[in-house]
Amino acid sequence: MIASRWRIGAALTIVALAATGCSTVGSSPGGNPPGKAAGIATFALPPNTVPNWIWPLTPIGNFSVINAGVFQELMYRPLYWFGDSKGGPGLNPDRSLAELPAYSDGGRTVTIKLKPYAWSNGEQVTAANVLFWINMEKAEKANYAGYVPGQFPDNVQSATAVDDSTVVLKLDRAYSEQWFTYNELGQITPMPKAWDVTAPGTPGGCSASMAACPAVYKFLSAQAKDLSTYATNPIWQVVDGPWRLETFKTDGHVAFVPNPKWSGSPKPSLKKVVLAPFTTDAAEFNVLRAGQTLDVGYLPTSDVTQAKPAGEAPDKAGANPLSSRYTLSPLFLYGVNYFPLNFGNPTVGPIFAQLYFRQALQSLVDQKSIITAAAKGYGVPTTGPIPLYPDSPLVSDLERQNPYPFDLDAAKNYLTSHGWNIVPGGTSSCAHPGSGPTECGAGIAAGQKLEFDLQYASGQQTVDTAMQSLKSNAAKVGIQLRTSTAPFNSIIGLAVPCSGSKCTWQLANWGGGWVYAPDYYPTGEDIFGTGAASNVGSYSDKAMDALMRDTTIRSGVEPMQAYEDALARALPVIWQPNYTYSLTEVANGLSGVTPQNPFGTITPEDWHY
Repeated sequence: MIASRWRIGAALTIVALAATGCSTVGSSPGGNPPGKAAGIATFALPPNTVPNWIWPLTPIGNFSVINAGVFQELMYRPLYWFGDSKGGPGLNPDRSLAELPAYSDGGRTVTIKLKPYAWSNGEQVTAANVLFWINMEKAEKANYAGYVPGQFPDNVQSATAVDDSTVVLKLDRAYSEQWFTYNELGQITPMPKAWDVTAPGTPGGCSASMAACPAVYKFLSAQAKDLSTYATNPIWQVVDGPWRLETFKTDGHVAFVPNPKWSGSPKPSLKKVVLAPFTTDAAEFNVLRAGQTLDVGYLPTSDVTQAKPAGEAPDKAGANPLSSRYTLSPLFLYGVNYFPLNFGNPTVGPIFAQLYFRQALQSLVDQKSIITAAAKGYGVPTTGPIPLYPDSPLVSDLERQNPYPFDLDAAKNYLTSHGWNIVPGGTSSCAHPGSGPTECGAGIAAGQKLEFDLQYASGQQTVDTAMQSLKSNAAKVGIQLRTSTAPFNSIIGLAVPCSGSKCTWQLANWGGGWVYAPDYYPTGEDIFGTGAASNVGSYSDKAMDALMRDTTIRSGVEPMQAYEDALARALPVIWQPNYTYSLTEVANGLSGVTPQNPFGTITPEDWHY
């Protein structure tokens, strides 16, 4: 998942409701792929998760894998592509719009050479299109969810188009080249001249001057908020990717057709790609089991007929009840799973600020049981900011050992040793207010209770099971969690940085944590750095900021593990199991879907019958 950008929906599981509908693209007599005859592939969206933002400069409330990797990037290609041909998380030079960056002047100068790509209106993808993004992000960094104070574009002293295909960046200092390429240049999506307007036909000038960008932002943002016009607005029809939008409905029914001016490779062989929305996993499974409309779907975990044996590789497929029509391919994203606490909430924020409370709450998360019972073996624990899977030298011994395993007695001791009167089955309260080592902590009043609102994504049984398990365990030490559910898009719209009297959310779980993109190296500043746009719980620690900054300057394992271990102990969020993002079912006869991209991006230009 990501040092970086995208919030993701949960592992794909089951609850019984009705589908919002699924476009019929044919039938599958004799087990033929549903869309083969028509040259159409239909892809199932996760439950209650639909595209709702088309412009790659995405605000925090719309920052998700679905908006980026399943929608925007089919049409608008990022400068650098991540996800290699074997399904690994590395940079893919062959699919990038530019050659690998060249570093000079001791690392303070970066030269980017564009390849000969074109927009669908016949114009070339140029250096000015890259400057358009950089200037816009500089002017509107508060409105971009990938922004981290002091980092890109703050750390770029100047950006110059040397010629139509060359951009030169002058940096404020030398940085780790891997970090700068993966996490800073990885953010850039070139934007066409057709978007650099303040009204239809009225040039804006943002490509040349940052001062002109606010007016352009106002116009483009308004267009992006008008979902009903996505397929008809000429702004969004100018694409440099392999697909363009044919139809878009706000309920999630979306269709793409090939861009005939696509400069890259491979060229699409399908005539159309359709996104199909569902309200629940159960609804999707009913359609998938019928085998008549979905070419790429997912097996809900609750419909796994046989749990995967312990000890097998996380991405190894187990028994597939749909093997007569589909091939099962588990997908793990490169990221970590957690839910945030709102440190900015004026009522409960002071409690969340106490490390001992976060230690107690983390000790109530029974990750192993959730993976075994609810996820049927398709999952790995999350114990810190570096994914445990795939294994890498970045994973420290501390993370492997898990500093906060499930332990009810430990949870109780964390609280009693800090002044709380524990009432198992009831509501514990602060008996000893104050800031001393055995008192409740600053800002916590005598008698304040351990009761919190926990909202989580609906329609996915693995998440529901995990949250009900946590609620039950918490009650045993007198922590009362008032749980409620809402669609994924509602939860990520709720869980945003805030402060003051209107900052009312407390605990929010969209179900899938974070995928490390478009900051692809897991240095964490996007989600844990002070003031970062995607640091939704407003966690702040100067010592942690310094450790994260060190990972951006020095390459190698040592600075990464120093940060990793400190953050794993500090618990800025509550870690939860990293489920298989999708038990992807690919229609037999449809090739090119696997290996899947570890950042959740789909590439249907690779798909063929």
